[in-house]
Amino acid sequence: MKTSTRKLICEWVDFTTDTETYTQEIFEDLVGDEFEAMMFEDQDIPSYIWTTNFVCIIKRSTRMINDISINKIPRNPACE
Repeated sequence: MKTSTRKLICEWVDFTTDTETYTQEIFEDLVGDEFEAMMFEDQDIPSYIWTTNFVCIIKRSTRMINDISINKIPRNPACE
């Protein structure tokens, strides 16, 4: 049985893929929102990043190079 360690961090930690180094400034420009927290799950790349208005799910690419994709989900969707 594998146990995963989840680590919630409220300060930005730079992380790198084969194609990009992500700083707080680069990430905020990319998603168009302000960083609040990030969660790492036994990896050097975060699994989730919270911003003011979104939860960003960070998925590793399945290609030959180490890359990511970012899916933004509204934190407080308006339901009618």
